[in-house]
Amino acid sequence: MSMPFYVSPEQLMKDRADFARKGIARGRSLVALQYADGVLFVTENPSQALHKVSEIYDRIAFAAVGRYNEFENLRIAGVRLADMRGYSYDRRDVTGRGLANAYAQTLGTIFSSGGEKPYEVEIFVAEVGEDSSDDQVYRLTYEGRVADEHGYAVMGGDADTVSAYLAEHYTDGASLDAALAVTVAALGHATEGGQTTDRVIPVTDLEVAVLDRTRTQPRKFARIRPARLEELLGDRGPTEAAPVESQAPDVPETPAPDDGGTTGEGEPPIAPPL
Repeated sequence: MSMPFYVSPEQLMKDRADFARKGIARGRSLVALQYADGVLFVTENPSQALHKVSEIYDRIAFAAVGRYNEFENLRIAGVRLADMRGYSYDRRDVTGRGLANAYAQTLGTIFSSGGEKPYEVEIFVAEVGEDSSDDQVYRLTYEGRVADEHGYAVMGGDADTVSAYLAEHYTDGASLDAALAVTVAALGHATEGGQTTDRVIPVTDLEVAVLDRTRTQPRKFARIRPARLEELLGDRGPTEAAPVESQAPDVPETPAPDDGGTTGEGEPPIAPPL
């Protein structure tokens, strides 16, 4: 009788963490940034069909990086939880903190389970308040850790380079156009081979959404379309799309009409590069 192969718990958790981190880093960065009227979400996303930023409830938004099919399942579960809680009790009982805690439990359980691979995702759950001091942005990692972010936060892709740029240029309480300009510039700021380069990302490759507390309707989430982005960003010079080879690993193939969004090879679509 052969002896079973033994792996220490420490090594097992390290291997699972490395696996999840590599999957998340293959995409492109996503930024959540607080501005004067709420919370701004910006990411580079060439796909017009697969959104990485979505609405969860009246004042709550969800943003994620990593494998699309995995964080889409989490988004749908969050919407169902929020709707059930709001219907059973009161809409004011649906909070970003409650959803963040629920996501943390789910991700932590999946990460520590030996029966399935860890989710290759990181998540933002944001809630806009009556004023800037009440705004909340929670960041959840693949192993279920929760961090309360302030000012700005970056996840996915070359997050360190984008964070370093924002640390130098971020201004608290900025207007929407100023906050959008510095965020888009940060996403176009990259370090390759020890050299820093800046490129102008086309507005058609940007996915931008806000939680705007000044909106008169109860639902505070809104997407900013390319025409509006052109007005807010102004003339930035000639644009430069991302290299084709950097997009290839994360851009899904054209889905079959009836396969529920899976590729022709039977694999689920992967989140567009961040």
